[in-house]
Amino acid sequence: MNLPNTITFSRLVMTAAFVAAVSFRNAEGYGIGLVLFVIAAISDFIDGWLARKMGLVTPLGKLMDPLADKILVSAAFVFLTEHKLCPVWVTALIIGREFLVTGLRQIAVEAGQVIAADNLGKWKTGFQLTFCITGLVWLTLDHMDDLNPFLAFFHWLTKPWAQGGWVMPLSLWIATALTLISGWNYVWSSRDLLRAKR
Repeated sequence: MNLPNTITFSRLVMTAAFVAAVSFRNAEGYGIGLVLFVIAAISDFIDGWLARKMGLVTPLGKLMDPLADKILVSAAFVFLTEHKLCPVWVTALIIGREFLVTGLRQIAVEAGQVIAADNLGKWKTGFQLTFCITGLVWLTLDHMDDLNPFLAFFHWLTKPWAQGGWVMPLSLWIATALTLISGWNYVWSSRDLLRAKR
């Protein structure tokens, strides 16, 4: 297994560790989960860059890289939904969109075509990660007893909509809008494939 694929698989391991850490439901667990999530998110950019730079793009990597990303983001959204920081329908929409795009890409592969990722999808991922990291920062700090002025500022900055926050809800609603738009773009670009007779 080459280096990029090893990093991809490590992201799956970090996702499992993230789920285990936040299950403790205390500041330490949330803090560890936050660190793991950030490292895993960064690794998403590193493995793809290394694969292209080193000429190590493989079928396994093409399969596992987007799958690992979807599992990581889905785990975070389900967790934040449990804590009422994200509506259930938004999480269902985001996960459903990923299933849809995966299915469309599979149909395209079987037809000998490739559906390229669009820039909206990349922006969508960026805002999803921003929301997840913001939510994890807030939960971590909210469960700490004494906050110094520096941490208190971040606690204020990352607070949810119900407490007058704006960073978390803004990133969530932009991510939701981009999820809808980019999902529609994939469906529209695949319309000929969907209409093709089997």
